[in-house]
Amino acid sequence: MAQAPDEPERPRFEPEIIPPRRGGGRDDRGPTGGPAWPPPPFGFTQAGGSRRFYVRQVGPFGFALLMLVVGLLVALMLLILIGTALLWIPVIAVLAVIAAFSGLFRRR
Repeated sequence: MAQAPDEPERPRFEPEIIPPRRGGGRDDRGPTGGPAWPPPPFGFTQAGGSRRFYVRQVGPFGFALLMLVVGLLVALMLLILIGTALLWIPVIAVLAVIAAFSGLFRRR
């Protein structure tokens, strides 16, 4: 039970802190001393260490470039949509002609 309603709840478990390896090289052994699982893919080696990602705000030129790419993708999708609609026009025309001829031949 919390002591005061404004006091945050204490964590139930302490986080486990795993120290880095001392050797600096790649270790293929698992935490129990056996082979690592899953095994690394053939021909793939990954250097140990951390990676750094830099995130910046998008400036006006970057925003304009992004909007240009989005506009081009929308235009491409619209052209594809119109193209598929235009492909159906001859199919519908052929079906209408077949229906008209079948109606003429039925009456006779």
